[in-house]
Amino acid sequence: MSQPTVEQFHAEALAFLEANAPRKEAEKKFVWGEGADKVSMFEEKDRKSETHDVALACAWRQKKFDAGFGYIFGSEQYGGRELPAAYSKIYESLEAKYEIPNQSCFTIGLGMVAPTIVAHGSDIARETYVRKMYRGEIVGCQLFSEPGAGSDLASLSTKAERDGEEWVITGQKVWTSGAHYSDIGEIIARTDFDMPKHKGLTGFIVDMRAPGVEIRPLRQMTGGASFNEVFFSEVRVRDDHRLGDINNGWNVALTTLMNERAAIGAGGGGGGMFTRVIEMVKYYGLEKDPVVRDALADLIIHNKVAGFNNQRAMDKIKSGQMPGPEMSMAKLAGTANMMRMGDFVSMVLGPKLIADSGEWGTYAWNQLILGTPGGRIAGGSDEVMRNIVAERVLGMPKDPGIDSKSPFNELRK
Repeated sequence: MSQPTVEQFHAEALAFLEANAPRKEAEKKFVWGEGADKVSMFEEKDRKSETHDVALACAWRQKKFDAGFGYIFGSEQYGGRELPAAYSKIYESLEAKYEIPNQSCFTIGLGMVAPTIVAHGSDIARETYVRKMYRGEIVGCQLFSEPGAGSDLASLSTKAERDGEEWVITGQKVWTSGAHYSDIGEIIARTDFDMPKHKGLTGFIVDMRAPGVEIRPLRQMTGGASFNEVFFSEVRVRDDHRLGDINNGWNVALTTLMNERAAIGAGGGGGGMFTRVIEMVKYYGLEKDPVVRDALADLIIHNKVAGFNNQRAMDKIKSGQMPGPEMSMAKLAGTANMMRMGDFVSMVLGPKLIADSGEWGTYAWNQLILGTPGGRIAGGSDEVMRNIVAERVLGMPKDPGIDSKSPFNELRK
């Protein structure tokens, strides 16, 4: 099939959207005190509403896939069109102008898990899952963190033992977003306890509905339950669902983590909240206060700089290159900017932030502030991000690990 011109593709995409989704109404000018004042780091819904929204998202995903817009850049073998990255950007910019079901349930599956299956999965795994994931027939989640191995992923203890052509997985994962509505999960488990911690890991695709999988919600200090802990009790996985070579799971994990940081970092630092923040300053008559003005300028400048860095990183990915350390920079900057946002709001609102007086645009901000610490951990903690930037960008010596032969580690024994 010949490649359509940009103009032809634009017209094709526009015709599809016009026929299947209503255009968004012109955005109303923000007015302080009108509409919902909800501000949060994580979208928190009850499980019944979430299940309904996921079903709507999957239905839309299937419709646009069947029309040729669900895997624009992907291999024709799996239902893609093998078009340049620029075509995906054209479609995304057009779709943003239409009212479609929320697609956030696919962020992890399509942003992190599917690219890893394409890069490291067996032929059977790719044939089984890639098309279905991009068509919205199945949703994926990521199973990395553990109670005793959060930022230090290589210290995980969930084990996978070989049993003929199957593997038996036993252990616990934690902070798993979307586990309760996911069909499959990418899991990293330890397959050799005698090897150095980074060497004895292997990746697998696990059925989230398989016998032995138990999913429990985790209640956050915001009051919601966006995350889960997942228990695996002798869960069986076929060997053709292994990702990469045995004991090479660290490289598999790095592929996923780089894509994860790309997804998190691309979110920026809360740009949509700036209008609300500026109007808050005006409402309380602080627009001429030099301390407030200085803090607001600092917040805006940091967000702009992060946006430029994100654009550079995303352009690199869209050109077909693998995400690199710039995604760690983007992720670190994004969470730092959310902290700055919280600090600024705290300075302006004071006690109004912690006492629910019913006043519009005050107490609602605590959801953002209570949720922000989670962003500093998800996708790699701030400390891990700083180490990556120090080593891979600034060229500083690698931080001694617990399995290195540094004399400092000898003293720890």
